[in-house]
Parts: sequence; C-alpha cells; structure tokens
Amino acid sequence: MSGVEMHVETHAPSSLVMRNVVVAGLRTSVRLEPLMWDALREIAAREGMSVHALVTRISRQALASGLTSAIRVYIVEYYRSWLERAAARQVRTSAPAARATERAWQINEDAMT
Repeated sequence: MSGVEMHVETHAPSSLVMRNVVVAGLRTSVRLEPLMWDALREIAAREGMSVHALVTRISRQALASGLTSAIRVYIVEYYRSWLERAAARQVRTSAPAARATERAWQINEDAMT
C-alpha cells in the first residue's frame, strides 16, 4: 500500500471511552469506541497536529448533528479519501507497465504475421 502501513487494533465492539478534548479553547467530553480514538490519534499524527487541534478543525467543518458524529464521519471520510488516492497512485504506476505489456504483445503478433 504505497509504503504506508495502516494499524488497526481490535477492541470490544461496544465499549465506549469518554475523553476530554479542548475544542476552540473550550473543554468538552467525547465518547468514542477505542478504535475511533486510535484512528483519531493516527490521523492527528499524520497531519502533524494534536488531537485537540484536529477535533477543533472537525468541529468547524462539521455537517453532522453532533461532535461525536462529526468525528466518526471525518474518520471515515479521511480514510476513504486516503484509499482513493492510494488507488489512483496504483493505477498511475501500473499504467506504464500495462502499456509496455500491450506493446510487447503487439510486436509479438506483428512478428508472427
């Protein structure tokens, strides 16, 4: 996957963890699954910011009804976008090889006729 490893930990499916975050200077509590907290920390690290700064960004862009929902939607959209970009890179890097193979087949067919 283009040299970037995705780390996924397994957790109990319904256990929510409440943490305090500072959003635009105000402290608030957020309840998320441990897997979502892991993803949020990973995204913050990839973006070079703290979890608090990332949650502040999410809250400013939020279209969902609440902060927790907005965080979950952001995480899904972040990884979906990342996978789409990775797939596009894969297509770009494999296209020249596919064209070279196609040319080789054409040369081989031409030589046989």
